[in-house]
Amino acid sequence: MKISVIQSDITIIDTEAIVNAANSSLLGGGGVDGAIHRKGGEEILKACQAIRAKQGKCKVGEAVITTAGNLPAKYVIHTVGPVWNQGGKEKEMLLADCYKNTMNLALDNKISTIAFPGISTGIYRFPKELAAQIAIKTIKEYKQQKIIKEVIFVCFDQENFEQYTTLISE
Repeated sequence: MKISVIQSDITIIDTEAIVNAANSSLLGGGGVDGAIHRKGGEEILKACQAIRAKQGKCKVGEAVITTAGNLPAKYVIHTVGPVWNQGGKEKEMLLADCYKNTMNLALDNKISTIAFPGISTGIYRFPKELAAQIAIKTIKEYKQQKIIKEVIFVCFDQENFEQYTTLISE
């Protein structure tokens, strides 16, 4: 499994799946969540509404999969990251769960390429460097599986791009 990092807008990435840093309502919001819903269109919203009707809101650390609507990807995997507040080990474990549950859904759906944004690092205020460390460490736990061929960390800003680039090369 190849792990790479790019600086770009995740809504234009042509992979099998992109990951949405969603909120528990699954109905869109700000940041990457809002951008994915706006560019992906009504199909994503309808799929999220169907999931909510079946299971209710998506809990922190969990993940669900939908169509990607108008996006270049085939799927969107929505995961709900923790709000940092005072932080702590529980928040770190919940963030790791976001990556684990997303990767497990990707494996279940035989997805070979997946792109991740920084989860919880926007309005949820998770420290960017710590979030990047957790993301990379968790993804590397999947190195031995044979289905997912490439994981791309898509960084919107230069600061995140530099942090991921440094951490991946270590």
